[in-house]
Amino acid sequence: MVTSVPDTTSTTTTKTAADASKFSTDYTTFLNLLTAQIKNQDPLSPMDTTEWTNQLVQYSSVEQQIKANGYLETIANASGAAGSMTSAVGYIGKMIGTDEATATLTDGGSATWNYNLGAAATAATLTIKDANGNTVWSDSADDLTAGTHSFAWDGKDSSGNAVGAGAYTLSISAANTSGSIDASVGLTGTVTSAETRDGTVVLKIGNSSVALNSVTSVS
Repeated sequence: MVTSVPDTTSTTTTKTAADASKFSTDYTTFLNLLTAQIKNQDPLSPMDTTEWTNQLVQYSSVEQQIKANGYLETIANASGAAGSMTSAVGYIGKMIGTDEATATLTDGGSATWNYNLGAAATAATLTIKDANGNTVWSDSADDLTAGTHSFAWDGKDSSGNAVGAGAYTLSISAANTSGSIDASVGLTGTVTSAETRDGTVVLKIGNSSVALNSVTSVS
């Protein structure tokens, strides 16, 4: 079983960006105040610039520290991506289970998911939506026993018409005489490759790509 690790990269990067933005605002305010002070000073009694000079030095120090943090983040992110890719390569050729509910359908192809019921159900409905959130297919699940079950979709909508290639997401709602029960959907398959997309390491299983941090099991 593989436990997902929270991705702190985006959080750290966002914090640095926020720090830089706040610094820029504060620095602009400081310069505006300094300019106003200089314009309105008494020519016969010019202001003492020592304090202003000290503040300029402090601002310069803060600016350099923010830039240094940015450089360190870049290095850390690069190292983290390399480590994640090394880990991802180790999955190639292995069967994995994920909590990813979106599968990629090719023209004339089919898609397969797993759904898990936390308890035996008296009714369960499977629903497939396209990338725009439109429902294209919905029907009752065949197996209502507790546990994990496989579901294959032939790529046709509720009217029997073939849908176009693209990303489709499966969801499930289930209940028994006691009320709603826990139910989840995921993809399972053998990993054939690994790559980085927009800074995220993804694994290829069949026609679908899943994030490395969505892996819940490996065998």
